[in-house]
Amino acid sequence: MITTSPTFSLELFPPQTPEGAEKLRAARAQMALLKPRFFSVTFGAGGSTRDRTLETVLEIQNEGHRAAPHLSCIGSTRASIRSILEQYRAHGIRHLVALRGDLPSGMARPGSFRHANELVEFIRSETGSWFHIEVAAYPEYHPQAKSPLDDLLAFKRKIDAGADSAITQYFYNFDAYSHFIDECQAVGINAPIVPGIMPISSFSSLARFSDNCGAEIPRWIRKRLESYGDDRTSIHAFGLDVVTQLCEKLLAAGAPGLHFYTLNQVGLTRTLWQRLGLASAAGD
Repeated sequence: MITTSPTFSLELFPPQTPEGAEKLRAARAQMALLKPRFFSVTFGAGGSTRDRTLETVLEIQNEGHRAAPHLSCIGSTRASIRSILEQYRAHGIRHLVALRGDLPSGMARPGSFRHANELVEFIRSETGSWFHIEVAAYPEYHPQAKSPLDDLLAFKRKIDAGADSAITQYFYNFDAYSHFIDECQAVGINAPIVPGIMPISSFSSLARFSDNCGAEIPRWIRKRLESYGDDRTSIHAFGLDVVTQLCEKLLAAGAPGLHFYTLNQVGLTRTLWQRLGLASAAGD
């Protein structure tokens, strides 16, 4: 893993209420001081947050920062995706995170696209090289993957379809990422693969997220977090140590950056960036 210009970025989700929007603006003002390369903004299943995603992205752009909307295709039609791409282009957005996404509750059919590589191919056919396209990668394998090889080949199809780079699902096992990079290089994948980083704020929330997305919480971390019970101060302190050490190992090994899943909270991410000394370099 070799990089000369690491990319440090932050993920947000669009707020659901006016109060949430105000809270996010305040948090984002603090996040902007960290000088991230870009903010990514999530996109609900079947386009359920389409308008709020666009509103949040435009606010970020108007504040003078780079924004990368997520675009999930499951449950969507070619016409609806084409319309979204036209909107993004009209507003000068040049960066996308292209995902399969989850089928919305109650929807029986996946729509025009079954897999993210089909979405990437469609974006390229519609817009050429206009967008820098990120895709998802899974060092610990997608929870629906039939086998590790099938998962690796699914990722390769996304890169071969025209994706420029990837952001991983979060993980806490450095070896999982390192081994995944080796496997990718062995099958000819050379695109940058940025590790996704999840700060640890609550054990119950982390366990729930991890169960849903297939991310492993190593036993030694799980047991320590369980032992703290409701002691949030101890959970935060331990989590900061664990995640800081992971980030240091990733950067030392040449990871092409770090992408932080902030959950719209600035505190732990800001502390991690300060510990890692990223604020001075992130916006270069």
